[in-house]
Amino acid sequence: MTLKSLAPTLYTKQVKETVKFYTTVLGFTCNNFMDDWGWVSMSRDEVEIMIAYPNSHLTFEKPCFTGSFYIQTDNADSVFDQLKDKVKICYPIETFDYGMREFAIYDNNGYLIQFGNPV
Repeated sequence: MTLKSLAPTLYTKQVKETVKFYTTVLGFTCNNFMDDWGWVSMSRDEVEIMIAYPNSHLTFEKPCFTGSFYIQTDNADSVFDQLKDKVKICYPIETFDYGMREFAIYDNNGYLIQFGNPV
C-alpha cells in the first residue's frame, strides 16, 4: 500500500469568500466548485485544498483546527514578500535552529498556514 497525497478539507460557512482569498491572495486555482454541495477543490502547484460548507451532522460554530497547514516551498522569502502586505501574519520570515526558513499567516477563516523551505 502506498499513500500518495493529502488534501485537507477546510470547513467554513464562508465558502465563496474563502475561494476568493485562496485564488486572489494565495494564487490557487479553483478546479471544481459545486455550489449546490457547498464544496470546492483548489490547487496550486502540488498542493491541493478542499473547502466545504460544514455537513449538517457536524457541530460547527466557527472554523477550528488545532494545528497548522505546512506548505513546503522552494523559496519562502519570495512567498513572504508576495504575501506580507496582503494577509494577517502570525510570525514573520525567520530561519530556525531545526533547519527551516519559514513564516506563518492566517487565512480569512483564521486557519494557520505555514510556508517554509529547508536551509
